[in-house]
Amino acid sequence: MPVSGDLIVRVAARGEGISADGRHVAFAAPGDRLLPDNSVVPGPHHQVPPCRHFPACGGCQLQHLDEESYALFVRDRVLGALATQNLATEVLPALVSPPRTRRRATLHAERRGRQVLLGFTETGSHRIVDMMECHVLLPELFALVAPLRTLLAAMLGERRADVHLAQTDRGVDVLITGSLGDKLAEVEALTGFAERHGLARLSVDDGYGPETRWEPEPATISFAGVPVALQPGAFLQATREGEAALVAGVKDAVGSAPIVADLFAGLGTFSLALAERAKVYAGEAAREPILALKAAASRAGRPVFAEHRDLYRRPLAPAELDRFSAVVIDPPRAGAREQAAAIAASKVPVVAYVSCNPSSFARDVKMMCESGYRLDWVQPVGQFRWSTHVELVARLSR
Repeated sequence: MPVSGDLIVRVAARGEGISADGRHVAFAAPGDRLLPDNSVVPGPHHQVPPCRHFPACGGCQLQHLDEESYALFVRDRVLGALATQNLATEVLPALVSPPRTRRRATLHAERRGRQVLLGFTETGSHRIVDMMECHVLLPELFALVAPLRTLLAAMLGERRADVHLAQTDRGVDVLITGSLGDKLAEVEALTGFAERHGLARLSVDDGYGPETRWEPEPATISFAGVPVALQPGAFLQATREGEAALVAGVKDAVGSAPIVADLFAGLGTFSLALAERAKVYAGEAAREPILALKAAASRAGRPVFAEHRDLYRRPLAPAELDRFSAVVIDPPRAGAREQAAAIAASKVPVVAYVSCNPSSFARDVKMMCESGYRLDWVQPVGQFRWSTHVELVARLSR
């Protein structure tokens, strides 16, 4: 027998379900019914959240959505951002990373009496959800949560600490930011912990920059088969699957372009993949990543010219951009208004835009389209499983 009540028709950007008459309902999925007393009757796309910590834990906002509705949410986020700028193009079905594939995460630690809480914070709060299970982290990362909790219980003071985890070529890299003390027993405990758990590296940052306490061999991360030195806390794409989707999209967008600029290149996620068949200019403001990319490309014989350059203060000018047959741009969440304006004024025939913020992406692309570019397609990517965070890669051409 059909259930009466307002139908939930979509999920808003912040994760609330929206009814047919425009009401926002927390933890509602498309196809749910909103009754007059504001209770929700689950529909065909409402699944039982797999994790005991949902919805308190801020690591996930959308575990109540099934696979189909979550993928549609990721795609709809891109469509909505384009619509705000009156842009229309082909938006491909979203590519979503599977559960338990997140290879980097920042957890928070806080002492409560003799115990230490370790996990993500609650949504909109600084309170820590003590992690007992996780359906997004790689098993190799989650396996360290309980041992880290025990380690920190013996040395964490009254202040909080952050624990940055990343899967590298040689195992898990751990960076603890916070004061842990420097007594001999504490130093030995950290070294012993790293050795017992086979860490690639363990570093501590007590406010003066990361200090490596354990690194039997240099920690690296490989892109297109090229190992690159990884700095403690360095940026990586959240999942291998998400990275592969973005790299494939960039390659598809650039095609056979012989000379390519990779702007906001980081450690070389795209530069090294493109350098398999093109000459690449890589520009990046962060000094250590661009030097690591330069050294790695040189060792591998990849044709990458890496420049330490702040593309916000000194974006590539149109005359510089005109030397390239394609440009890849992958800015931070704020987008790259100044660099986008320079691209808009250039004659570059093809642009691959990678973004972790559909709104700033649409703003920048609007500027390019007004200057003669055509937005050919957009590929949404959901790396942060069950979160409202959406990424994408798009192709523009003249």
